[in-house]
Amino acid sequence: MDGNLPLLTVIIVVYNGAASIENTIQSTLHLNYENRKIIIIDGGSSDGTTDIIKKYQQQIYYWISEPDKGIYDAMNKGWAQADHDSYIIFLGSGDKILQLPDLSKNIDHNIIYGSVWIGEKLFNSVTDFRLKLGNTVHHQALLIKKSIHPQPPFSLDYPVYADFDFNQRLYKSGIPFIKDKSFYSYALEGGVSAVKNKKESLRVVKKNFGKLYSLLASIYYFLQDARNIK
Repeated sequence: MDGNLPLLTVIIVVYNGAASIENTIQSTLHLNYENRKIIIIDGGSSDGTTDIIKKYQQQIYYWISEPDKGIYDAMNKGWAQADHDSYIIFLGSGDKILQLPDLSKNIDHNIIYGSVWIGEKLFNSVTDFRLKLGNTVHHQALLIKKSIHPQPPFSLDYPVYADFDFNQRLYKSGIPFIKDKSFYSYALEGGVSAVKNKKESLRVVKKNFGKLYSLLASIYYFLQDARNIK
């Protein structure tokens, strides 16, 4: 491993992902980045997922297979196993990092984000005022230094939008989100990111920014839906 590069921890969460987990593991192993660790948290799969993981266990820093309370419980478990000084990124089964930023040039930045292909659609993440209204950053292209939040960060009160809640809390903290135009990932369609739960999203906004922003967010969602109908 190149000790001059910041440590990168790739946390892969999976449940019954035998059809896609190998692609994610292989693409992570083939990253052009030597100073990395791979953590896999499996939710007690019964479809052969663990047999695939075992094929690569010599190249995996840590993995476990046990029942959990959902994707964010699994992500919290992975976070707890990561080194304090590492950059953390989360992938689901079928996701992959297409191109990493040059971390040797970003070492002073605590949060780095890029863009995500979801199927054939490119999602350009933004961290302006819109992050107060909706989840405008996907975790597949979000690198966070564990040192800024040592404890597992995801609230299980939000089964769909715990990542949105964490993103908003980071935004409120004033820590800069640094956009790197060279940073791209791919997210498999149909994951938790595809689930829409407006009531939960509005609860997150209200908790973090108050009733006014919750009202603005409901208008924002209505306008988005109206635009998509056209």
